[in-house]
Amino acid sequence: MGSYTNGVVGDQSGTSNGGDGGVAVDKGVDFANYFCTYAFLYHQKEMLSDRVRMDAYYNAVFKNKHHFHGKAVLDVGAGSGILAIWSAQAGARKVYAVEATSMAEHARAVVKANNLQDVVEVIEGSMEDVVLPEKVDVIISEWMGYFLLRESMFDSVICARDRWLKPTGVMYPSHASMWVAPIRSGLGDQKSNDYESSMEDWYRFTDQTKNYYGVDMSVLTKPFSQEQKKYYLQTSMWNNLHPHQVIGTAATVKEIDCLTASVSDILEIRSNFLSTVTLQNTRLCGFGGWFDVHFRGRKEDPAEKEIELTTAPSVNDGTHWGQQVFLLDPPIRVSEGDKLNASFSMNRSKENHRLMEVEFSCEIRQYSGELLPPFRNRYFIE
Repeated sequence: MGSYTNGVVGDQSGTSNGGDGGVAVDKGVDFANYFCTYAFLYHQKEMLSDRVRMDAYYNAVFKNKHHFHGKAVLDVGAGSGILAIWSAQAGARKVYAVEATSMAEHARAVVKANNLQDVVEVIEGSMEDVVLPEKVDVIISEWMGYFLLRESMFDSVICARDRWLKPTGVMYPSHASMWVAPIRSGLGDQKSNDYESSMEDWYRFTDQTKNYYGVDMSVLTKPFSQEQKKYYLQTSMWNNLHPHQVIGTAATVKEIDCLTASVSDILEIRSNFLSTVTLQNTRLCGFGGWFDVHFRGRKEDPAEKEIELTTAPSVNDGTHWGQQVFLLDPPIRVSEGDKLNASFSMNRSKENHRLMEVEFSCEIRQYSGELLPPFRNRYFIE
Protein backbone atom coordinates (compact mmCIF):
# COMPACT_ATOMS: atom_id res chain seq x y z
CA MET A 1 0.00 0.00 0.00
CA GLY A 2 2.96 2.28 0.57
CA SER A 3 2.68 5.70 2.19
CA TYR A 4 -0.17 8.07 1.37
CA THR A 5 -0.59 11.79 1.89
CA ASN A 6 -4.07 13.25 2.09
CA GLY A 7 -5.19 16.80 3.74
CA VAL A 8 -8.71 20.83 7.62
CA VAL A 9 -11.91 21.12 9.83
CA GLY A 10 -13.89 24.48 9.11
CA ASP A 11 -16.57 27.62 10.99
CA GLN A 12 -19.61 28.87 14.25
CA SER A 13 -19.10 31.99 16.54
CA GLY A 14 -15.73 32.72 18.23
CA THR A 15 -12.65 34.57 19.41
CA SER A 16 -10.96 37.75 18.27
CA ASN A 17 -7.54 37.51 19.85
CA GLY A 18 -6.66 33.83 20.09
CA GLY A 19 -6.61 34.01 23.90
CA ASP A 20 -4.05 32.26 26.07
CA GLY A 21 -1.44 30.76 23.79
CA GLY A 22 -3.25 31.97 20.66
CA VAL A 23 -2.16 34.17 17.79
CA ALA A 24 -3.52 37.70 17.43
CA VAL A 25 -6.10 38.01 14.66
CA ASP A 26 -7.44 41.02 12.82
CA LYS A 27 -10.97 41.52 14.18
CA GLY A 28 -12.32 43.00 10.97
CA VAL A 29 -11.08 40.09 8.89
CA ASP A 30 -12.31 37.59 11.48
CA PHE A 31 -15.77 39.16 11.48
CA ALA A 32 -15.99 39.22 7.69
CA ASN A 33 -14.87 35.59 7.39
CA TYR A 34 -16.69 34.11 10.33
CA PHE A 35 -19.07 36.02 12.59
CA CYS A 36 -21.15 37.44 9.74
CA THR A 37 -22.59 33.98 9.00
CA TYR A 38 -24.33 33.95 12.37
CA ALA A 39 -26.16 37.19 11.65
CA PHE A 40 -28.55 35.35 9.30
CA LEU A 41 -31.78 33.82 10.60
CA TYR A 42 -31.58 30.86 8.21
CA HIS A 43 -28.38 29.75 9.94
CA GLN A 44 -29.94 30.15 13.39
CA LYS A 45 -32.99 28.19 12.16
CA GLU A 46 -30.76 25.30 11.09
CA MET A 47 -29.30 25.02 14.59
CA LEU A 48 -32.66 25.55 16.31
CA SER A 49 -34.17 22.76 14.20
CA ASP A 50 -31.61 20.24 15.47
CA ARG A 51 -33.76 18.32 17.95
CA VAL A 52 -30.86 16.39 19.49
CA ARG A 53 -29.04 19.65 20.20
CA MET A 54 -32.14 21.44 21.46
CA ASP A 55 -33.38 18.60 23.67
CA ALA A 56 -29.97 18.20 25.30
CA TYR A 57 -29.68 21.88 26.26
CA TYR A 58 -33.35 22.11 27.27
CA ASN A 59 -33.07 19.07 29.55
CA ALA A 60 -29.70 20.21 30.92
CA VAL A 61 -31.24 23.52 32.05
CA PHE A 62 -34.67 22.40 33.25
CA LYS A 63 -33.55 19.19 34.95
CA ASN A 64 -30.89 21.18 36.85
CA LYS A 65 -32.79 24.29 37.86
CA HIS A 66 -30.82 24.47 41.12
CA HIS A 67 -27.85 25.73 39.08
CA PHE A 68 -29.94 28.60 37.67
CA HIS A 69 -32.53 29.60 40.28
CA GLY A 70 -31.66 33.01 41.70
CA LYS A 71 -28.29 33.01 39.90
CA ALA A 72 -26.46 35.27 37.44
CA VAL A 73 -25.89 33.59 34.07
CA LEU A 74 -23.69 34.46 31.08
CA ASP A 75 -24.65 33.14 27.63
CA VAL A 76 -21.59 33.28 25.33
CA GLY A 77 -22.49 33.57 21.64
CA ALA A 78 -26.20 33.95 22.39
CA GLY A 79 -27.45 33.87 18.79
CA SER A 80 -31.26 33.94 18.85
CA GLY A 81 -31.19 34.10 22.66
CA ILE A 82 -32.90 30.79 23.34
CA LEU A 83 -30.38 29.55 25.92
CA ALA A 84 -30.63 32.87 27.75
CA ILE A 85 -34.42 32.62 27.71
CA TRP A 86 -34.36 29.07 29.07
CA SER A 87 -31.97 30.18 31.81
CA ALA A 88 -34.42 32.93 32.80
CA GLN A 89 -37.37 30.53 32.67
CA ALA A 90 -35.43 28.20 34.97
CA GLY A 91 -35.32 30.99 37.55
CA ALA A 92 -32.13 32.95 36.87
CA ARG A 93 -32.00 36.33 38.59
CA LYS A 94 -30.07 37.93 35.72
CA VAL A 95 -28.88 36.67 32.32
CA TYR A 96 -26.26 38.44 30.21
CA ALA A 97 -26.62 37.29 26.59
CA VAL A 98 -23.50 38.29 24.64
CA GLU A 99 -23.71 38.10 20.84
CA ALA A 100 -21.04 39.46 18.47
CA THR A 101 -23.33 40.01 15.47
CA SER A 102 -26.46 41.97 14.62
CA MET A 103 -28.40 38.82 15.55
CA ALA A 104 -28.42 40.56 18.94
CA GLU A 105 -31.27 42.77 17.64
CA HIS A 106 -33.39 39.69 16.89
CA ALA A 107 -32.50 38.20 20.26
CA ARG A 108 -33.76 41.35 22.01
CA ALA A 109 -37.01 41.08 20.08
CA VAL A 110 -37.46 37.42 21.08
CA VAL A 111 -36.64 38.18 24.72
CA LYS A 112 -39.20 41.01 24.78
CA ALA A 113 -41.82 38.83 23.04
CA ASN A 114 -41.40 36.34 25.90
CA ASN A 115 -41.67 39.08 28.57
CA LEU A 116 -38.18 38.48 29.92
CA GLN A 117 -36.57 41.85 29.15
CA ASP A 118 -36.26 42.59 32.88
CA VAL A 119 -34.12 39.48 33.39
CA VAL A 120 -32.27 38.96 30.10
CA GLU A 121 -29.92 41.69 28.92
CA VAL A 122 -28.69 41.21 25.35
CA ILE A 123 -25.27 42.73 24.74
CA GLU A 124 -23.92 43.11 21.21
CA GLY A 125 -20.15 42.82 21.21
CA SER A 126 -17.12 40.57 21.31
CA MET A 127 -16.83 38.44 24.45
CA GLU A 128 -13.21 39.53 24.73
CA ASP A 129 -14.25 43.21 24.92
CA VAL A 130 -17.52 43.13 26.87
CA VAL A 131 -17.51 44.37 30.46
CA LEU A 132 -20.17 42.96 32.81
CA PRO A 133 -21.31 44.60 36.05
CA GLU A 134 -20.79 41.41 38.07
CA LYS A 135 -19.31 37.93 38.15
CA VAL A 136 -21.67 35.10 37.16
CA ASP A 137 -22.63 31.74 38.66
CA VAL A 138 -23.15 29.94 35.33
CA ILE A 139 -21.68 30.19 31.85
CA ILE A 140 -23.81 28.54 29.19
CA SER A 141 -22.78 28.35 25.55
CA GLU A 142 -23.25 26.26 22.44
CA TRP A 143 -19.69 26.70 21.21
CA MET A 144 -19.07 23.41 19.44
CA GLY A 145 -18.06 23.38 15.77
CA TYR A 146 -17.60 20.48 13.38
CA PHE A 147 -15.47 17.83 15.08
CA LEU A 148 -15.82 19.93 18.25
CA LEU A 149 -12.97 22.43 17.83
CA ARG A 150 -13.50 23.73 14.30
CA GLU A 151 -14.26 27.45 14.56
CA SER A 152 -12.19 27.89 17.74
CA MET A 153 -15.15 29.39 19.58
CA PHE A 154 -14.14 27.64 22.77
CA ASP A 155 -11.41 30.29 23.07
CA SER A 156 -14.12 32.88 23.75
CA VAL A 157 -15.76 30.64 26.34
CA ILE A 158 -12.41 30.23 28.11
CA CYS A 159 -11.94 33.99 28.03
CA ALA A 160 -15.42 34.50 29.52
CA ARG A 161 -14.77 31.88 32.20
CA ASP A 162 -11.44 33.37 33.25
CA ARG A 163 -12.85 36.91 33.39
CA TRP A 164 -16.38 36.48 34.68
CA LEU A 165 -17.08 33.10 36.31
CA LYS A 166 -17.17 32.99 40.10
CA PRO A 167 -14.78 30.51 41.77
CA THR A 168 -17.82 28.38 42.66
CA GLY A 169 -19.41 28.70 39.21
CA VAL A 170 -20.43 25.97 36.76
CA MET A 171 -20.01 25.52 33.02
CA TYR A 172 -22.79 24.37 30.65
CA PRO A 173 -21.57 22.10 29.11
CA SER A 174 -18.97 21.04 31.65
CA HIS A 175 -17.01 18.40 29.69
CA ALA A 176 -16.34 17.38 26.09
CA SER A 177 -14.78 14.40 24.30
CA MET A 178 -13.52 13.80 20.77
CA TRP A 179 -13.81 10.36 19.16
CA VAL A 180 -12.47 8.63 16.04
CA ALA A 181 -13.19 5.24 14.50
CA PRO A 182 -12.37 3.40 11.27
CA ILE A 183 -15.17 3.50 8.70
CA ARG A 184 -16.30 2.16 5.35
CA SER A 185 -17.91 4.52 2.84
CA GLY A 186 -18.65 4.86 -0.86
CA LEU A 187 -17.68 8.53 -0.68
CA GLY A 188 -14.05 7.65 -1.32
CA ASP A 189 -14.83 6.02 -4.66
CA GLN A 190 -17.01 8.97 -5.61
CA LYS A 191 -14.34 11.52 -4.75
CA SER A 192 -11.64 9.52 -6.52
CA ASN A 193 -13.79 9.44 -9.66
CA ASP A 194 -14.40 13.18 -9.35
CA TYR A 195 -10.65 13.76 -9.19
CA GLU A 196 -10.00 11.56 -12.25
CA SER A 197 -12.74 13.40 -14.18
CA SER A 198 -11.23 16.76 -13.30
CA MET A 199 -7.84 15.60 -14.63
CA GLU A 200 -9.37 14.26 -17.86
CA ASP A 201 -11.03 17.64 -18.34
CA TRP A 202 -7.69 19.36 -17.70
CA TYR A 203 -5.93 17.28 -20.37
CA ARG A 204 -8.65 18.19 -22.88
CA PHE A 205 -8.25 21.83 -21.91
CA THR A 206 -4.45 21.83 -22.42
CA ASP A 207 -4.76 20.04 -25.77
CA GLN A 208 -7.33 22.54 -27.02
CA THR A 209 -5.38 25.53 -25.77
CA LYS A 210 -2.26 24.33 -27.56
CA ASN A 211 -4.01 23.31 -30.79
CA TYR A 212 -6.31 26.33 -31.12
CA TYR A 213 -4.30 29.12 -29.53
CA GLY A 214 -0.70 27.96 -29.78
CA VAL A 215 0.04 28.10 -26.05
CA ASP A 216 1.28 25.05 -24.14
CA MET A 217 -0.22 25.05 -20.62
CA SER A 218 0.88 21.53 -19.68
CA VAL A 219 3.59 22.92 -17.36
CA LEU A 220 0.69 23.65 -14.97
CA THR A 221 -0.53 20.04 -14.90
CA LYS A 222 1.27 19.15 -11.66
CA PRO A 223 0.05 22.16 -9.61
CA PHE A 224 -3.46 21.66 -11.01
CA SER A 225 -3.36 18.02 -9.96
CA GLN A 226 -2.20 18.99 -6.45
CA GLU A 227 -5.00 21.55 -6.21
CA GLN A 228 -7.63 19.02 -7.27
CA LYS A 229 -6.25 16.33 -4.95
CA LYS A 230 -6.52 18.70 -2.02
CA TYR A 231 -10.10 19.58 -2.97
CA TYR A 232 -11.37 16.06 -3.68
CA LEU A 233 -9.14 13.74 -1.66
CA GLN A 234 -7.49 15.72 1.13
CA THR A 235 -10.28 17.91 2.46
CA SER A 236 -12.34 16.18 5.12
CA MET A 237 -16.08 16.00 4.63
CA TRP A 238 -19.17 16.54 6.74
CA ASN A 239 -21.40 13.46 6.61
CA ASN A 240 -24.10 11.68 8.59
CA LEU A 241 -22.70 8.18 9.01
CA HIS A 242 -24.81 5.15 9.83
CA PRO A 243 -23.54 2.99 12.72
CA HIS A 244 -23.09 0.12 10.22
CA GLN A 245 -20.42 2.21 8.47
CA VAL A 246 -18.23 2.09 11.59
CA ILE A 247 -16.05 -1.00 11.11
CA GLY A 248 -13.97 -0.94 14.29
CA THR A 249 -13.84 0.11 17.91
CA ALA A 250 -14.00 3.84 18.57
CA ALA A 251 -11.30 5.64 20.56
CA THR A 252 -11.26 8.88 22.54
CA VAL A 253 -8.56 11.23 21.23
CA LYS A 254 -9.24 14.20 23.54
CA GLU A 255 -11.14 14.90 26.74
CA ILE A 256 -11.79 18.47 27.89
CA ASP A 257 -12.83 19.77 31.30
CA CYS A 258 -14.44 23.10 30.41
CA LEU A 259 -13.81 24.42 33.91
CA THR A 260 -10.03 24.05 33.74
CA ALA A 261 -8.98 23.81 30.06
CA SER A 262 -6.78 26.55 28.61
CA VAL A 263 -6.38 27.65 25.00
CA SER A 264 -2.92 26.07 25.07
CA ASP A 265 -4.57 22.71 25.81
CA ILE A 266 -6.51 22.79 22.54
CA LEU A 267 -4.07 24.46 20.14
CA GLU A 268 -2.64 21.06 19.29
CA ILE A 269 -4.36 17.71 19.87
CA ARG A 270 -2.23 14.56 19.80
CA SER A 271 -3.25 11.00 20.57
CA ASN A 272 -2.15 7.44 19.93
CA PHE A 273 -4.98 4.93 19.82
CA LEU A 274 -5.76 1.30 19.06
CA SER A 275 -8.79 0.01 17.17
CA THR A 276 -9.87 -3.53 16.34
CA VAL A 277 -11.79 -4.24 13.13
CA THR A 278 -15.17 -5.75 13.98
CA LEU A 279 -16.44 -6.68 10.48
CA GLN A 280 -15.49 -9.65 8.32
CA ASN A 281 -13.87 -8.90 4.93
CA THR A 282 -14.53 -5.18 4.52
CA ARG A 283 -12.74 -2.03 3.34
CA LEU A 284 -11.03 0.55 5.51
CA CYS A 285 -12.11 3.70 3.67
CA GLY A 286 -10.90 6.19 6.25
CA PHE A 287 -11.80 7.50 9.71
CA GLY A 288 -14.87 9.19 11.12
CA GLY A 289 -14.63 11.81 13.86
CA TRP A 290 -17.33 13.07 16.24
CA PHE A 291 -17.77 14.53 19.72
CA ASP A 292 -19.84 14.37 22.90
CA VAL A 293 -20.48 17.10 25.45
CA HIS A 294 -21.74 16.52 28.99
CA PHE A 295 -23.61 18.65 31.49
CA ARG A 296 -22.31 17.41 34.84
CA GLY A 297 -21.94 20.59 36.86
CA ARG A 298 -18.80 20.60 38.98
CA LYS A 299 -17.49 18.20 41.62
CA GLU A 300 -18.54 20.47 44.50
CA ASP A 301 -21.89 21.29 42.87
CA PRO A 302 -22.92 18.38 40.61
CA ALA A 303 -25.85 18.23 38.24
CA GLU A 304 -28.97 16.59 39.66
CA LYS A 305 -29.52 15.01 36.25
CA GLU A 306 -26.46 14.58 34.02
CA ILE A 307 -27.24 15.16 30.33
CA GLU A 308 -25.18 14.05 27.33
CA LEU A 309 -25.25 15.50 23.82
CA THR A 310 -23.61 13.12 21.35
CA THR A 311 -22.92 13.52 17.64
CA ALA A 312 -21.97 9.86 17.16
CA PRO A 313 -23.21 8.00 14.05
CA SER A 314 -26.92 7.42 14.51
CA VAL A 315 -29.68 5.27 13.06
CA ASN A 316 -31.90 8.36 13.31
CA ASP A 317 -31.41 11.78 11.72
CA GLY A 318 -28.38 12.62 13.84
CA THR A 319 -27.36 16.25 14.38
CA HIS A 320 -26.49 19.21 12.17
CA TRP A 321 -22.85 18.58 13.11
CA GLY A 322 -22.89 15.08 11.62
CA GLN A 323 -19.45 13.49 11.61
CA GLN A 324 -16.17 14.57 10.05
CA VAL A 325 -15.02 12.01 7.45
CA PHE A 326 -11.35 11.59 6.59
CA LEU A 327 -11.15 9.46 3.43
CA LEU A 328 -8.36 7.05 2.56
CA ASP A 329 -7.34 6.78 -1.09
CA PRO A 330 -7.14 4.00 -2.04
CA PRO A 331 -9.10 2.00 0.57
CA ILE A 332 -7.43 -0.97 2.29
CA ARG A 333 -8.94 -4.43 2.59
CA VAL A 334 -9.29 -5.47 6.26
CA SER A 335 -11.14 -8.13 8.21
CA GLU A 336 -12.45 -8.92 11.69
CA GLY A 337 -9.71 -9.06 14.30
CA ASP A 338 -7.22 -6.87 12.42
CA LYS A 339 -5.53 -4.34 14.72
CA LEU A 340 -5.05 -0.67 13.84
CA ASN A 341 -2.24 1.08 15.71
CA ALA A 342 -2.83 4.73 14.88
CA SER A 343 -1.77 8.23 15.83
CA PHE A 344 -3.84 11.38 15.43
CA SER A 345 -2.92 15.04 15.49
CA MET A 346 -4.92 18.22 14.90
CA ASN A 347 -3.55 21.75 14.68
CA ARG A 348 -4.99 25.13 13.77
CA SER A 349 -4.34 26.31 10.25
CA LYS A 350 -1.65 29.00 10.03
CA GLU A 351 -3.77 30.82 7.44
CA ASN A 352 -7.00 30.82 9.47
CA HIS A 353 -7.08 30.00 13.17
CA ARG A 354 -10.70 28.79 12.88
CA LEU A 355 -9.75 25.98 10.46
CA MET A 356 -7.82 22.82 11.28
CA GLU A 357 -5.20 20.52 9.84
CA VAL A 358 -5.40 16.85 10.76
CA GLU A 359 -2.99 13.97 10.34
CA PHE A 360 -3.55 10.24 10.75
CA SER A 361 -0.70 7.72 10.80
CA CYS A 362 -1.56 4.04 10.98
CA GLU A 363 -0.14 0.56 10.74
CA ILE A 364 -2.37 -2.49 10.41
CA ARG A 365 -1.55 -5.90 11.84
CA GLN A 366 -3.79 -8.52 10.33
CA TYR A 367 -5.39 -11.22 12.45
CA SER A 368 -2.95 -13.66 10.82
CA GLY A 369 -0.04 -11.63 12.22
CA GLU A 370 1.05 -10.06 8.93
CA LEU A 371 1.94 -6.36 9.17
CA LEU A 372 0.70 -4.22 6.28
CA PRO A 373 2.70 -1.20 5.05
CA PRO A 374 1.96 1.88 7.19
CA PHE A 375 0.28 4.98 5.82
CA ARG A 376 0.20 8.65 6.80
CA ASN A 377 -2.49 11.04 5.60
CA ARG A 378 -2.92 14.80 6.02
CA TYR A 379 -6.35 16.41 5.80
CA PHE A 380 -7.81 19.89 5.76
CA ILE A 381 -11.03 20.73 7.63
CA GLU A 382 -12.47 23.77 5.89
